[in-house]
Amino acid sequence: MDGSIRSQHLITLAKEYFRRGDAGDASIVDMFDENVELYFPKFGSRVGKSAVGMFVQGLLGQVRTLRHYPDEYNYIVSGDFVAVEGREDGVTQGGTIWPVQGRTDGRFCNVFRFRGELIVQLHIYVDPDFTGEDEARFYWGLPV
Repeated sequence: MDGSIRSQHLITLAKEYFRRGDAGDASIVDMFDENVELYFPKFGSRVGKSAVGMFVQGLLGQVRTLRHYPDEYNYIVSGDFVAVEGREDGVTQGGTIWPVQGRTDGRFCNVFRFRGELIVQLHIYVDPDFTGEDEARFYWGLPV
């Protein structure tokens, strides 16, 4: 597969990851290599599909709905890596909708590494305080 075709294919796989995740489609686990490395703030780096399951369980304990807009994202492909920048929104289990004006933007960046068709590495960079409740870390003060 030539480079540009491969790049487009990897972007398609990344978009599919977001679609399956938002739909709660259990087949998302089939997109991961058995020894996938997953990173998420406050979760750290962990290895294996079981870590993916733990991550999803923990996230679902806090988040009722999560929505991505993969057709609007920025994708940068370099070899087997795909960096994705975008926005997400959702509702916590407590009913709080985010992003919260003046506190959060719902911005994130995911970095995927693929081997063939499978995700072998996924690093998710996002502030896990989706609703901006951690006021102590608004180092520049709360927006007025």
